[in-house]
Amino acid sequence: MPFRSLFCTATAMAVTAGALPVGAVEQVQIRFPFVDESFNLKVSELADPQALLNGNSDLAELDRATDGVIGRGLIQAFKTPLPISGGVFDQATDSPLVNQSLIVLSSMGALEGLPTKTLTVPQLSAAINKSAVGGQVTLLSLLQALPGDTARVDLARIVFLMNRNARQRQRTEQLVNSLPAASSDAGLSGVGSLAVQRGQLSLPVAHRPEPLQLVLIQPTTQANGRLVVISHGLWDGPESFEGWANHLASRGYTVALPLHPGSDKDQQHAMLSGEVPPPSPSELRLRPLDVTAVLDAVQANRLQGLNGVSAESVVVVGHSWGAITALQLAGGRATAARLRQRCPDVNDPDRTFSWLLQCTFESSVDQAAVSDPRVKAVVAVSPPIGLLFDPAAASALQARTLLVSGSRDWVVPPDPEALVPFASTSPAGHRLVLAKGGDHFNLRAPAKQAAAPLSPLILAWVNGAYAAGAQVAPAAGAPSLLPPSGWGSADMVLVDVPSAQATSR
Repeated sequence: MPFRSLFCTATAMAVTAGALPVGAVEQVQIRFPFVDESFNLKVSELADPQALLNGNSDLAELDRATDGVIGRGLIQAFKTPLPISGGVFDQATDSPLVNQSLIVLSSMGALEGLPTKTLTVPQLSAAINKSAVGGQVTLLSLLQALPGDTARVDLARIVFLMNRNARQRQRTEQLVNSLPAASSDAGLSGVGSLAVQRGQLSLPVAHRPEPLQLVLIQPTTQANGRLVVISHGLWDGPESFEGWANHLASRGYTVALPLHPGSDKDQQHAMLSGEVPPPSPSELRLRPLDVTAVLDAVQANRLQGLNGVSAESVVVVGHSWGAITALQLAGGRATAARLRQRCPDVNDPDRTFSWLLQCTFESSVDQAAVSDPRVKAVVAVSPPIGLLFDPAAASALQARTLLVSGSRDWVVPPDPEALVPFASTSPAGHRLVLAKGGDHFNLRAPAKQAAAPLSPLILAWVNGAYAAGAQVAPAAGAPSLLPPSGWGSADMVLVDVPSAQATSR
């Protein structure tokens, strides 16, 4: 489904005022493979599909005639955990991740026909969190929580996409279950001794018509003069990553979190209300220019309250689209050739949901090389790069790179988007860490999240980058930026993937 079509689907789920309708979906209209007609089933019947298939109904007869293919498809479609983690949405705030989740599901044809456009984001958040059974959301539990009458589902399409996505996470599942978990040490996971302060600034920039908005988080005293920049993902904002910033600032670092105006949550709201189109492909170039403008301002001492902070050597951390931004600044080069070749094929075995974003950049990649030599190391979390970046150009990276990917990430599946790019890169001190149970949403770190799973890892990488000095540059035999142990999480298994094991079976 084209990116714009998905945005239209999202518009049908737009954030508008309205009371929460009473009741949940009672009926599902399912289009089955092998037959031209649809079957109407009660949601309550799907709670035990095997009992349904043991009867004498037309559906049971169809299942027997297909040697159980229909039944297995039903069980897989409605019982498989979906790419949404229960409890990750804050019902008290306007979370852009709710709409991202619904777009993922709508791309599977799983939410057609539901009257969700009268729901507010907190109400949608409540329904999604309610649908989490044992921390996992299934299509069945979601239908039992969402209001509506009838949902329409294309069973063959859902099963195809689920199988493709499972294959795209298969190698990662093997690795997180076989490699040793990194240990956790209070020296990295505990909050530092320094008090932290938060501020906001407006920074006029030449490449945008309006000033760039910045969140600045730093220690109240004893700042070490070292700068970290955090770039948010699509339809997100700095507040989703202030947990990482607070953790770093409590150890002396100054952290700048720019709000990228062309792809932040305000842009999403304007788009859903019909005021603006989807994010422009030009944002691929504008986002790294945002970060460069911040570094220029720090270097020229134009940011109030940041005296003594250096921008000569900087670490950039990014999530999702922010990971693309970080890698561009590190010297990563995008290529249009593979976009033109592979984007039209909706059944490409390597196609991921993130291609919907990557494929929109075809017209802008030739102007997207915006590296900054002041960026010495980057952390790219959930990076949608498998199609966009040219693996052959990885040797041009001037910054040491840490890729982090979650084993349950449906939006940016780890095998094609992290393992393959990592394995295609010459050993030069770059690293790949996989998070067992991590998905596209639960690796973030809002301000109130005191013990974010990736905070010790990010701190360890930043510490190592600054401690390495001139040896931070990628090179054969470059010293490790991570300590042998201590950067793991007590809440989520993190594993360090050797380059040789990234693609071996």
